[in-house]
Amino acid sequence: MSAASRAFVRKTALVVALGLTCSAAAVAQQFDGPARAWMRKVRIAAWPLTPTNAQQIVQQAETSGVYGIEVDNDIEGRYESFLDPTEKLQAIRLVAEAAHKAGNKAFVYIAGTECISLNADGPHTLAREHPDWLQRKITGQPAIFGAKSAFWIRPGEEDVWVSPYAEPWRKIYMQRIRQIAATGIDGIYVDIPYWMTHFTGWEDSWASFDDATVAAFKKATGLDARKDIKLDDPDDPGFRQWIDFRIQTIDDFLAEIRKNAVSANPDIALIPEIYPGIEEAAPRVGSDVYQLYPVVDAIAHEYEFGDAEDHTAASRSPFDWFNYQIGMRSFRAFAGEAKPTWILNYSWDGAKNVQPQPAMLSLANSELTAGANFWDARGHVMSGSNDMPTRKQIFHWIAAHEDIFGAQRQPEGETGVYFSDTTRNYYPREFVAGYRGVLLMLLQNHVQFRIVTARTLDAFRGKVLVLPDVRVLSEQEAAGVKSFADGGGHVVLTGKTDARLDGLKEAKRFPDQPEIRYLDTAQKDFYAVSPASEADLLHAIATESDVQVSASQNVVVHEARVNGRTTLFLANFSGLQAGQNETPAEQRGIRVTAQAALGKKLHWLPFLGTETTVEGQASGDGTSFTLPALERGGVAWFE
Repeated sequence: MSAASRAFVRKTALVVALGLTCSAAAVAQQFDGPARAWMRKVRIAAWPLTPTNAQQIVQQAETSGVYGIEVDNDIEGRYESFLDPTEKLQAIRLVAEAAHKAGNKAFVYIAGTECISLNADGPHTLAREHPDWLQRKITGQPAIFGAKSAFWIRPGEEDVWVSPYAEPWRKIYMQRIRQIAATGIDGIYVDIPYWMTHFTGWEDSWASFDDATVAAFKKATGLDARKDIKLDDPDDPGFRQWIDFRIQTIDDFLAEIRKNAVSANPDIALIPEIYPGIEEAAPRVGSDVYQLYPVVDAIAHEYEFGDAEDHTAASRSPFDWFNYQIGMRSFRAFAGEAKPTWILNYSWDGAKNVQPQPAMLSLANSELTAGANFWDARGHVMSGSNDMPTRKQIFHWIAAHEDIFGAQRQPEGETGVYFSDTTRNYYPREFVAGYRGVLLMLLQNHVQFRIVTARTLDAFRGKVLVLPDVRVLSEQEAAGVKSFADGGGHVVLTGKTDARLDGLKEAKRFPDQPEIRYLDTAQKDFYAVSPASEADLLHAIATESDVQVSASQNVVVHEARVNGRTTLFLANFSGLQAGQNETPAEQRGIRVTAQAALGKKLHWLPFLGTETTVEGQASGDGTSFTLPALERGGVAWFE
């Protein structure tokens, strides 16, 4: 049996051995339906919740165009309310009633595995009373922190991270979940359901090695996590099992939260907030959004990556903006058409040379273009706004065009790019570079694509399937790739590939990974890079669609079916400069050529503007349209 086969078998065995409290299949029937349709239409803002401000929150939300109110009173993440939630439960009940009376929706913030005690020097802190609950490094050091570790920990407080296998804690936690759900609130928003690996000094710990977690791993695999694995060695079978185990544990934890919530309120939604995306942070913290989407109702991505100084829109370069599109398109592929993707990101946090308004506009347009729901806040917190009039303008415009931005999208494209979750988890740096490089080439050349995963491989009917440095496949995945090739599909392989694909004689192979050269060049000088620089690879992966777009390579174009119509979503990143300018250079003369069957009239909706129509002209076997000047972005559809 090959290494990849063993990995697949181990992962399957873990699911059985861990005794999952609630599998994805067991709750799948509860995800769909009108009770959760509101989640695709949210325009989110957040408020701290007190026992007396529920009505004020709902009134402010209505005034500023908010639909989907986040409130923060965190029962689970504060030790005092974890023990006695009475006052906070009543506040949640009041805000749910006020929101529903106003025709709005509300969801409440809770912590995942983090818990803060008010007085670190007092006798009644979680760490003092329950040291056996804590996550630990392999050295035994407990996950206890103070105000210097994170901005949300106030001086004098004790911050700890609890093991998901601390059964007494977990029992109380799930009781609190049922009590919160019973208030009538529409959603539970679980922040940071992670293994502690992201505070200074813990990044390479691969925690937790507490007794309860080590015992659970031993039961699942027969291995001693403290002795039988080589940390940070992806070729070590034991370490691979440790990665799989840690991810499965977080999946199971969130599935159990949802099971308990819907037992008390069948219509309630579960929304975890996750900052890792497609990059290496996912296996480290154990929250893999690809694997989480099937067991939750939506994910709120606090998506951060790259070299931007503060991860705000004001500090993003065009290279960052394109990679942001790649991340969000990936999340949408992981979610499927029905489940929404919420984005909690930040536009501005005091940048000297960029004003808040253009940064907010860039952020909102980029997220709407990719099909995500917009949530911007003041600075790096969850509430407030850097510019309230701009937020109102954005939210009211989205609401006016809810039929577009609140609808399901079916991405178009004959090129499929494979996201291998297992390869990313074991070899994240290598895989993500190749994956990004391929998608960047396609985006800049306006080649429409679909992101293909193990869950969607069998259903993919495109012409080309690209596997960028996909080193680890299950037997089922390898069979799916072979079936695609046997059916006449063209397979393109770059970098190192799983040995099962060695027999694909007709596959195009690029072992030297030109897409990584392309990515590196773009990162150094984005405006100088050209897709033609790696013409052989581009020729192998490019396909045509019913719609062709002629535009600058600094313009993103996503084609999708929306409400039965072929629709184009455009975002313009031309001229942007990190920390200097977030107002794009206007683009003129963008031409859209479509098959005649799509229609002779094009509807055009510019970002924050009003709808107009463009008459087409005959062009060969199709119709050609010249778009109005493209400022920040827009949406086009055919009639």
